[in-house]
Amino acid sequence: MSELEEDRRQIAAALQQPGVRPDPALKITRRIFVHKSLLLGAVTVADTFAWWPLINTIDVAYAAEQPFKFAWISDTHLYPKSLNTRFVDKTIRAVKEVQAMNPPADFLIFGGDLAQLGKIEELELGNEILKEIQIHKVFIPGEHDWYLDMGKRWGELFGQPNWTFDHKGVRFIGLDTVSRAPDYWSVKKMTPEERMGHMAVLDGTVAGPWAGVGRDQIDWLQKTLTDWDPNRPIVIFSHNPLYEYYPPWNFWVRDWREVNEVLRPFNKVTNIHGHVHQVLYNEIGSMRSFGMLATSWPWPYAPEGVPKLTKRMLRVDPGDPYDGVGWSKVDVTAQDQVGIDYVMWGRKEIYPQSPADSSESIPETLRPRIADREWPY
Repeated sequence: MSELEEDRRQIAAALQQPGVRPDPALKITRRIFVHKSLLLGAVTVADTFAWWPLINTIDVAYAAEQPFKFAWISDTHLYPKSLNTRFVDKTIRAVKEVQAMNPPADFLIFGGDLAQLGKIEELELGNEILKEIQIHKVFIPGEHDWYLDMGKRWGELFGQPNWTFDHKGVRFIGLDTVSRAPDYWSVKKMTPEERMGHMAVLDGTVAGPWAGVGRDQIDWLQKTLTDWDPNRPIVIFSHNPLYEYYPPWNFWVRDWREVNEVLRPFNKVTNIHGHVHQVLYNEIGSMRSFGMLATSWPWPYAPEGVPKLTKRMLRVDPGDPYDGVGWSKVDVTAQDQVGIDYVMWGRKEIYPQSPADSSESIPETLRPRIADREWPY
């Protein structure tokens, strides 16, 4: 039996258990499986065994005043056109697809890492490409945008890195999770280019656990939510996950516990984040988090089975730069649901899998944070 056939048998076995079977009309094609699958009926998140693309429509934002949708693009990692047009071409494709949405999205959120090395020409190139999108746009920064000039040009182009607004009964919040790295560069007398070079790799042993929200921004978040009804929906955008996924690659924020303590009183919280370049789902209390696709390249899943930090997992066709990447549409429906539609380009059959979730009756075990043992911040 081939490996692919065995994967398919395992998928069938997981989907055909009592209470987990999809509607008979739902054909599990590659497109449906990785692009527009649904979590149906009374199936719980624990029942899905973390088959990520099946988790696309979940009751996470309640009491929206009327249905609407918005778009997400992130992690474009643009180089100047003179150096590399591959990432530029994919960004242009995503922009054209967002602009062609009918009816139009209410707004676009850009989730960080517009540039690759934070250069002025990279940021300005991204800004110029995104101008084609005529709907309202909001931005949060990524580390690749920030650490050449410490966010100076990014701020001039896109404004305050954290912000909030209300839209049709939902409170939206943008958090800056990238600007508060401990200063390791001054004592080493790094140039801005050297600092940016260290921040531009996932290897956390170089720059340490730099991702964080910061005490001042946590206080701001708490103040922002002071007048908000705990039963009304909140959607928080962040570049890094607001939970501990894989700290060695800064797939987290180091103060995620404090952030989640602020959010604990609120019953309907959704976190949408970039940085991971992959489809992810996580729950902590009443907060449900979605990892989003990049337009540039897909990172491997962590932490089990990942290669060394210097070796990228071959999860895509190296001859097809559009394989395994894309952008996302997010629907807030009249039935009080948020639907995540991963617009994944390419043609490959990808079956991401993780171990089954623990029983909901077993309390979550909080392990010591990896960075607590690696970095004295």
